[in-house]
Amino acid sequence: VQLQASGGGLVQAGGSLRLSCARSGLTYSTYHMAWFRQAPGKEREFVAAISWSGGRTYYADSVKGRFTISRDNAKNTVYLQMNSLKPEDTAVYYCAADRVASLLVSTSAPQYDIWGQGTQVTVSS
Repeated sequence: VQLQASGGGLVQAGGSLRLSCARSGLTYSTYHMAWFRQAPGKEREFVAAISWSGGRTYYADSVKGRFTISRDNAKNTVYLQMNSLKPEDTAVYYCAADRVASLLVSTSAPQYDIWGQGTQVTVSS
């Protein structure tokens, strides 16, 4: 069971990136999915989450209106479209799966039991 995050890179402030998270070895469509990020010297923080059906999405206040999480269960992939990027968005971004997938879509890292390896996003000013 693996999650593979990709799509990170170096971009100027105001630019856009789209992260992808592909799965292997698990039935993707029944899990809530989320993106977290961790900047150097800081704790891992919640970015966005999406319910297993894609019908509910949640965002951290710091990215609301700029980032969009989506999923394509047929392709077993979750996306994070990031627009209007700021230098403070610089971090390693991780995708994660919650296999319990209760009614509540969690924004808390401990609820997510499968993690990808992370992809670096660097936003220059």
